This record gives sequence, structure tokens and C-alpha cells, in this order.
Amino acid sequence: MVIKEALDFGKKLLKEAGIDDHETDSFLLLEAVTGLSKTQYLLSKEQELDEGKWETYKSYLLRRAAHEPCQYIIGNCEFYGLSFLVSPKVLIPRQDTEVLVEEALSHIPKKGRGLDLCTGSGAVAIAIAHSRPDIDMTATDLSADALELAEENSKRNGCRIEFRMGDLFQAVDPDAKFDLIVSNPPYISDEEYKTLMPEVKDFEPELALKAGKEGLDVYQRLVRKAPEFLNGGGWLLVEIGCFQGPAVSELMEKAGFEEIKIIKDLAGLDRVVAGRK
Repeated sequence: MVIKEALDFGKKLLKEAGIDDHETDSFLLLEAVTGLSKTQYLLSKEQELDEGKWETYKSYLLRRAAHEPCQYIIGNCEFYGLSFLVSPKVLIPRQDTEVLVEEALSHIPKKGRGLDLCTGSGAVAIAIAHSRPDIDMTATDLSADALELAEENSKRNGCRIEFRMGDLFQAVDPDAKFDLIVSNPPYISDEEYKTLMPEVKDFEPELALKAGKEGLDVYQRLVRKAPEFLNGGGWLLVEIGCFQGPAVSELMEKAGFEEIKIIKDLAGLDRVVAGRK
């Protein structure tokens, strides 16, 4: 079988399985197996595909046809221009979250201290630390498996980050102070969780997604405690579900934050709430 025939097979298989992005995903998996970029594919599409690579490609296609995300099949993804290892131990970093990174970079002072809660793959903390080597970054998570992967990603991207295990602020010293606290915490409500696409509900870790009846359980604890760990003038930034802006803003107001604002993502949806101590 030549390479083009293999790709055509992949497109057809994924389309019949109901995968919306069947053309994109079939090529992404082929690229992972062969190492061919789109330009290289066009130059070599009539060449024979090695039997071993064909078998691997088929196995990848069958996993994707079962709605397993491509990122888990391949084992990595890109976020903020950096490469991250991913597995079902952590959420897949999403482009929308880059808004949180951009906002964080605009608020942390030179040689400041930053804290990333619920770090997962480490994507947010690493993107910040990679862009600003002058800052002192700490990242925490409740999952030992997630922290293990986050440490690997930190080394992979040449970043110096202190990782700690624990539930939110329990993982840091009680007298620690930071200039910036960021978090992309669990924020899916119990009802919304039932409606998630299978790629998310059946494969991504429930612990990193669900946050109670209204999806606000983690925010309530995080926002209430954050002022104790912020220096005067420090900022708290959290990613939110697109309808949670008013509720999270109210939590920040009650906790004494000022200059509270909601930042939209590239799609024009509410994505981040920020407040200043």
C-alpha cells in the first residue's frame, strides 16, 4: 500500500466512525507514524508505506475511531509554542488556556514569584516560566501522576519550577507569598459533565473536570484562601467556563479583590477572571 492509499483509508474509517475532524486527524496520526510533514507527504505520497508503520497507523486509527483523543494516542501536544507530553493522567492543554498565560505574563513583575494551582501537565506554569526565566515559579496538583508528568514536561522545555503535591494551598508553605496566582481548576458542573463529548468524558481524568453541582466548588475554596498567599497588589487569575464569569467575579469581590475583570478568548467567550489584592 502506498502512503496516499493509507491516508485515504484513514479518512474513510474516521468519517464512518463519526469523527468530525476526520481529515485533519487521519493526517495527524499518519504524520506521527511516518514523520512526514504535509510538504513531505506531497512529495512522497506514491511511495510504499512500510508494513510495520502501516500496522501502527491502523492501530492508531482504530483508537481514534473509538473517540480516544489524538493527543493521547500520539502522547504529546503543542501549547503556547512548546511541546508537552500528555497521557490520560492529565487534561489535554487547550489553545483557549493560552489566554490565561498571556494575562499572567502581563501582570507578574520582574523577578516575581508565581504559583500555579491544579497544574496538571504543567502547561500553564511551564509556558509562563519559559517566557519569563527571571521569575520563581511553583506549581501544585493533587495527583502524583500529574506531577510526575509535569516534571518531565518542565525538563523537556528547560524550565526551573518547584512542584508540590497537595490540595490547592495545602501544598505550599503557610507563610509563602506570591505576586501572581494562576489556576485552570476543575469547573464542569455535574449536569454539564453528563453532556460532554466522549473524547472528554470517556478519556480525560474526571478529577480534573468535575467541580460540584454548579462547577464552582474549587473556585469557592481557591478564591477565599488566595489573599492570604498574595503580596499586596498581587493578582489572582483563573480560567473559567464561558458562563461562569459573573459568579466567579462575585466570589472575588466578596474576598476583597479589586480591579476585577473578565477576559475573553479568541472566540469571544469569557475565559479568564482576574482580580488584584
